[in-house]
Amino acid sequence: MASSPLLATSLPQNQLSTTATARFRLPPPEKLAVLIDKSQSVDEVLQIHAAILRHNLLLHPRYPVLNLKLHRAYASHGKIRHSLALFHQTIDPDLFLFTAAINTASINDLKDQAFLLYVQLLSSEINPNEFTFSSLLKSCSTKSGKLIHTHVLKFGLGIDPYVATGLVDVYAKGGDVVSAQKVFDRMPERSLVSSTAMITCYAKQGNVEAARALFDSMCERDIVSWNVMIDGYAQHGFPNDALMLFQKLLAEGKPKPDEITVVAALSACSQIGALETGRWIHVFVKSSRIRLNVKVCTGLIDMYSKCGSLEEAVLVFNDTPRKDIVAWNAMIAGYAMHGYSQDALRLFNEMQGITGLQPTDITFIGTLQACAHAGLVNEGIRIFESMGQEYGIKPKIEHYGCLVSLLGRAGQLKRAYETIKNMNMDADSVLWSSVLGSCKLHGDFVLGKEIAEYLIGLNIKNSGIYVLLSNIYASVGDYEGVAKVRNLMKEKGIVKEPGISTIEIENKVHEFRAGDREHSKSKEIYTMLRKISERIKSHGYVPNTNTVLQDLEETEKEQSLQVHSERLAIAYGLISTKPGSPLKIFKNLRVCSDCHTVTKLISKITGRKIVMRDRNRFHHFTDGSCSCGDFW
Repeated sequence: MASSPLLATSLPQNQLSTTATARFRLPPPEKLAVLIDKSQSVDEVLQIHAAILRHNLLLHPRYPVLNLKLHRAYASHGKIRHSLALFHQTIDPDLFLFTAAINTASINDLKDQAFLLYVQLLSSEINPNEFTFSSLLKSCSTKSGKLIHTHVLKFGLGIDPYVATGLVDVYAKGGDVVSAQKVFDRMPERSLVSSTAMITCYAKQGNVEAARALFDSMCERDIVSWNVMIDGYAQHGFPNDALMLFQKLLAEGKPKPDEITVVAALSACSQIGALETGRWIHVFVKSSRIRLNVKVCTGLIDMYSKCGSLEEAVLVFNDTPRKDIVAWNAMIAGYAMHGYSQDALRLFNEMQGITGLQPTDITFIGTLQACAHAGLVNEGIRIFESMGQEYGIKPKIEHYGCLVSLLGRAGQLKRAYETIKNMNMDADSVLWSSVLGSCKLHGDFVLGKEIAEYLIGLNIKNSGIYVLLSNIYASVGDYEGVAKVRNLMKEKGIVKEPGISTIEIENKVHEFRAGDREHSKSKEIYTMLRKISERIKSHGYVPNTNTVLQDLEETEKEQSLQVHSERLAIAYGLISTKPGSPLKIFKNLRVCSDCHTVTKLISKITGRKIVMRDRNRFHHFTDGSCSCGDFW
């Protein structure tokens, strides 16, 4: 056997030749333990291990530390099989080796082996210590964690900081806030790790107030705790708070943001359409030590797509290293939401042909949405059927939603209705809302009314169902029906989701609601609205007052339409930016047909490109036309 470089450093050179193996003198065990710790590769560990075996040191009762050191060395070099095999070949392993083996199994997701090792430890009449439990808890679900918790209490380790932190983490991951809180409250000293685990628990449950209170009370915070809090805000509908906290992190200077931080911040930008902030984060990543890896690039693709800059999303996608399925999915979804359906389908085929990646259920949501936005009925049905037939993927409610939307928008209402009835799962309110919206779009008020009243009879709480039924009644002038629906909503405590439109000007997001007069430039905004109204009427605009739900005079209906939130945002954009510059508007609900018509006319009159994202998709308004082809 060739001599190890590590061993060679402690031996005279003339003893290292292959002809002098018989005269090889092994360093003392203490020196071997140090050499194992310093090993740079698995080959070095194997050579040291072989030398130890030749001298039977692993069987020597005085040197159990060598087994432990070799076990950890193999594990650190990713040789898990070698590591655990060494444990199983050890006669009467001690507590330290048991604990090391349990930890190795746990961190490598070998949960069953971790529990078997723990049972073997108990059978050996060895009492576990705090490190044993903290290692084992890494393999626990909430259910198994509760069982191990009883053992923790039995051995008197319930308030040990390592064990308690592990228990909080187990309960937090399982969403058991009550149990996590009880363990956390009993801890005599709360570590950074345990506090972060508790913040994670609160954040996962959407209790961002409790999470922030604990976060602010921490004397020390690392980047993990910052990431958990920023992501908690982003994931639970508080994007502005997420971005403000991200800015506070940057202002404090330490700790430094990492890949996870910027992905969470980019997600927040995506939700409110903060394109300029997203661009700034992109520049920040390039100028810092944060790697532009596939996860960061995917976050950028998603942000640019959802903030209305598909061109920049494509540029990032083309430069993304080692694209995984998530990156491809993000780009396919980006093309779909902007109405570039053929590009989305092209990418779907390229992904499989060039990379060999297999589509996931998320991939099919993007491709089916692409078909729905373009009215590609036959192609959409073919792709939907291929999920099970070619890829073995069982359609979920989201896939049925895309199919129903596709059929409904194409006017095949009965087929959409039959699809829902023949599903092997219960339809949710989103699916029914899609059908109702299609009934209103195509004027099938009989079917729409039948479906809506059936759903209300089921006591569905989705405000969208009631609003669509109101729209259906209003479309045929049945204002008694509108009033009836409103009274029903009041009785059931159902509140209509308010329409909110936002526009980003000079890195600040401005928010508007219908009839809003809270903005500091409200006077100028309403002056611009009046000017717009006069100009579009001179271009043949006739208000579509059928979209107004109230039983009002025609003039009052027109005035109601003029102050919709998207029009206020557009007016503010017109008075706040240079002539000819594009505007990007984001609305949380579907843009109404009248505002869609008005925005087309504004783009023609002002010579501006207006990009609007509503609940369904992006609309690119240019010179009096929209990229959706009035199909949305």
